[in-house]
Amino acid sequence: MSGKIIDSNIVIGLFRNDQRAINALRKISIVYMPVIVLGELFYGANISEQTALRINQIQDFQKNVRLLSCDEKTAENYGKIKSQLKKAGTPFPENDIWIAALAKQHSLPLLTNDKHFLQVKSIQKESLS
Repeated sequence: MSGKIIDSNIVIGLFRNDQRAINALRKISIVYMPVIVLGELFYGANISEQTALRINQIQDFQKNVRLLSCDEKTAENYGKIKSQLKKAGTPFPENDIWIAALAKQHSLPLLTNDKHFLQVKSIQKESLS
């Protein structure tokens, strides 16, 4: 696989017309989006005051990405990453552990602005800054 996995904050940046997010996404040959990120986006849309607009944005964007789902290998990576973080005493959002597990499984860099991903040594990370 070539390309990059994107985190929800990158998609949100795109929706907010953040030029850094727009430029970064333009440079990616294949954009992979974890199903977990899709869930986070739909959650945000459903608590938004502009639910219909946000859902339309997500659905339009989703047409241009390859969705990554979890399987047994993802679960194995999740268990390894979560145990390493726990042993290090590092709190970490559950959804982000699944996203990191997918990045590890597919050997793809993760484009994110969340600095806590720096604690996951087994994946490549890139940020907009």
